[in-house]
Amino acid sequence: MKKTIALLTGGTTGEWVVSVKSAATIAQNLDTGKFDVYKIMLTQQGWFYEPADSVKIEVDRNDFSLTIKGRKIMFEGVFIAIHGSPGEDGKLQGYFDMLNIPYTTCDALTSAITMNKGYTKAIVQDIDQLNVAKSAQIFKNVPYNLVQLKKDLKLPYFVKPNNGGSSIGMSKVSHGHDLEAALEKAFHEDNQILIEEFISGREFTVGVVKLDGRIKVLPITEVETAKEFFDFEAKYTPGVATETTPAAVKPETRDRVAKIAEAVYIKLNCRGVVRIDFILTEDEGDFYFIEINTIPGQTSTSFIPQQVAAMGMKLNDFYTKLIKETIG
Repeated sequence: MKKTIALLTGGTTGEWVVSVKSAATIAQNLDTGKFDVYKIMLTQQGWFYEPADSVKIEVDRNDFSLTIKGRKIMFEGVFIAIHGSPGEDGKLQGYFDMLNIPYTTCDALTSAITMNKGYTKAIVQDIDQLNVAKSAQIFKNVPYNLVQLKKDLKLPYFVKPNNGGSSIGMSKVSHGHDLEAALEKAFHEDNQILIEEFISGREFTVGVVKLDGRIKVLPITEVETAKEFFDFEAKYTPGVATETTPAAVKPETRDRVAKIAEAVYIKLNCRGVVRIDFILTEDEGDFYFIEINTIPGQTSTSFIPQQVAAMGMKLNDFYTKLIKETIG
């Protein structure tokens, strides 16, 4: 029997553009012999299914169902492909939990916590061989002392909206007098900000997933960009960043990274596929945790599809196993 799956895309943030591309890749690679897939677009205006041959049909949010030509369709599971809010911050997960509909991502609590970079770092920082950059967390309506911040943290530093994704609103500050402008820019995106000391080293990202009941760490990708940091443009403009999968690292570094990545996955109670961004200091030394993405991009050029290919697995099989593991 085929499973009836909703593929949820869109969202209410600037990242909806990427979500639509991710959903297109997923839709192309879902096994139509095993799944009946309905792609549902979530926007500020509503939640809709758009069949190719007719007008869009609104989702009944009381039970997350569709009525098509008088037939009511209920879903056995949801593949959430929404980056940012409300797909990555726990809101949709809480909604589906209340309706008792399984989904492909981390649960509501893990999703909500990991959207907050400062809280995430507080949870993972005691993992063996994992380091976190020194940082300060500030809030929009709580007084903070600029002079003290400059005293406590060494330049240069990154100023990041605490809850945003895709590096929107982020700045690298090399001179103390630029801090105020960077804070203003970040406060446009969020009312909590993380100011983090810059860690010099090579940038990497690695996918971690549970398949067939076992946690699997995917091949590592190294990211090199001519830009000062891996921002929205570097992530989504072809040619701005060079990505190497699998990354050229020593076998012992690869094993150490896999061990740390698995420990992060367990500690944060992850499920489905996540992606961990990290830095290795000079000569593959210390591992510095940057952030975790609980709904990593799945566009054709995204890291996870690259890493799945490097592992020698077809995306089609990967998504089938992912659905089996998370939805049943």
